[in-house]
Amino acid sequence: MGPLTDLPVSQVPPQGPPWCDTGFNKSRREGGWLSTTLGLASPVDLIAARVDCERLAYPTGAEIFTCGQPAAAIFGVRQGRVELIDPSGNRLSYRPGEVFSYEDIAWREGRHRNVAVARTPVELVKLSRLHFLNLLHNHPTLAVMLICQQHERMREQRNSGTICY
Repeated sequence: MGPLTDLPVSQVPPQGPPWCDTGFNKSRREGGWLSTTLGLASPVDLIAARVDCERLAYPTGAEIFTCGQPAAAIFGVRQGRVELIDPSGNRLSYRPGEVFSYEDIAWREGRHRNVAVARTPVELVKLSRLHFLNLLHNHPTLAVMLICQQHERMREQRNSGTICY
């Protein structure tokens, strides 16, 4: 049995699967239920703790990367807001505690599919693809946390009516 199945019922949140029911605010800044219950660091904290991560700062309106650029790294938001804009004009906002562009390094093309723009002054952490894959190997629960962030984002979009099926 793994660590998630050994938890007492009193520690399981009331809604949904315990490893994804993070609550809207907790998933952003604290790493969510999985992080707080099991004492794990958030995805951004795991990246920031790496010696090989870069710390970046951008002013409002600055482009972080553009569509078609090689996708060689992932980014985590420490402070501020970053907006990804796809070629159709659809926008997706990332807040402190969230990781973005890991989808781009997983695709075979290896290129960014969006433009990333700082909507406020931002502080980011950046980790190369190779170091990110190494981090996933050493911390497999990171993959679960990233899936949970995506699940929470889809739940928010469904509840706000900003996503169509």
